[in-house]
Amino acid sequence: MNLLKIIEKLDYEVLQGETDIDITGIAYHSGKVTPGSLFCCLMGTASDGHRFAEDVALAGAAALLVQKAGAYPEACTVIKVDDTRKALALMAAAWFDYPAEKLIVTALTGTKGKTTTAHMIKAILETAGHKTGMIGTLGAMIGDQFVPTGNTTPESFELHSLFSRMVEEGCTHAVIEASSQGFKMDRTYGIRFDYGAFLNLSPDHISVNEHKDYEEYRYYKSRIFTQSVRGIVNIDADDWEYVTKDFKEPLFTVSTTQKADYQAIGKETLWETGFLGSRFYIHGIPHEFLLNMPGDFNIQNALIAIAVTHQMGVPTGSIQEALRTISVKGRTQLLYGAAHFTTMLIDYAHNALSMESLLAMLKSYQPKRLICLFGGGGNRPKMRRFDMGNAAGQYADLVVLTTDNPRFEQVEDINNDIIEGLAQHEVEYMTILDRAEAIRYLIDHAEQGDIIALIGKGHEEYQDIQGIKYPFSEEEIVREYLANR
Repeated sequence: MNLLKIIEKLDYEVLQGETDIDITGIAYHSGKVTPGSLFCCLMGTASDGHRFAEDVALAGAAALLVQKAGAYPEACTVIKVDDTRKALALMAAAWFDYPAEKLIVTALTGTKGKTTTAHMIKAILETAGHKTGMIGTLGAMIGDQFVPTGNTTPESFELHSLFSRMVEEGCTHAVIEASSQGFKMDRTYGIRFDYGAFLNLSPDHISVNEHKDYEEYRYYKSRIFTQSVRGIVNIDADDWEYVTKDFKEPLFTVSTTQKADYQAIGKETLWETGFLGSRFYIHGIPHEFLLNMPGDFNIQNALIAIAVTHQMGVPTGSIQEALRTISVKGRTQLLYGAAHFTTMLIDYAHNALSMESLLAMLKSYQPKRLICLFGGGGNRPKMRRFDMGNAAGQYADLVVLTTDNPRFEQVEDINNDIIEGLAQHEVEYMTILDRAEAIRYLIDHAEQGDIIALIGKGHEEYQDIQGIKYPFSEEEIVREYLANR
């Protein structure tokens, strides 16, 4: 592609060389430079791409995109911009011929629930006959094809590459999880979201390598509404007024507790064979909704999905059908093979807050016994493990301690920290270090009326032990054991 076409939407200065040249590719990692490519010098938290100018020139780079003036290899055309990250996003869109503009794009942001809500929207759209792509924490889906990704919101070049593949595969819609880091690093810069949705906000991702404080975190969450044509917001969430304060486009509200455009009313918990969820109605829509995922937080997620797809004109029947049968890997995921004798689910809760929320919600269904199986992550704070044990002891009737991702710690040491938290309550517990054996034990000893929660691994299909990721799928373990039982 001609360089002038690639940089057509940039404000730039030519420091040296010709711009009417052919470019064979775009790279921002020096190791991926090939002859004739353009190298984008990104400024990272730990590295500066400008330092690799000589290396990429030797590798055959035809052009450099920089944001610092200086001496650069004479063999390269050098284009200077104010911000190479924003420029990379605009160049990536041009390189792939602006694929996001050929899709109806929905972006979701929030501390929790993005993955679940994205799956809900995808399921609804595909039930209505719209082939849909999805990008998020679990990777990317192009229709039914899975594509692994490194970040919740991939770097801009990968993001537009995925959009391009979606268009090629016949997708008409795309749903993306838009993380605060994604906004901070300008990975979605230049994309206009047809629908932007804010789910919730709580202190998280505040560290040296993420956000310096809560103020910065919520600011980047609010960025979603600088790029959206229509907005959907959960008004039950903290700071929803802050994140929408400058939004002038149509804004639709959802709530489980107060007047809203999409307000859930008549909520009931519903638990029967193969179903653990809720029944609810929406003010102004004369239809019943059954959601096969438990908890008020999942009703909030569903309201966002309903609002987005209803505004798109999706028939209510398609919305109802998709929510009634929804299953999201590792997110209160029911294991249907066990449904004839007990209720067993997998969830990714891996800290005290998410564990307490999950167990309190499951306890509200009044099971005969609430049983949870979990371990703790290695190389993590001891207090985090104590708090998880404290949360489990508060709600569970039986706790089975096992192995999670011990990393470079001993599992016994991790579980001892959890036991200190369990000791704050009179709760029965046992330890079975082999997680597969522990799961099989629970299947053998499950009773009708129990709810069994396998907590911590969620969508993960490995165990991280001494730096090695061993294949491990709870879903597969349950399926295989039941098949041979």
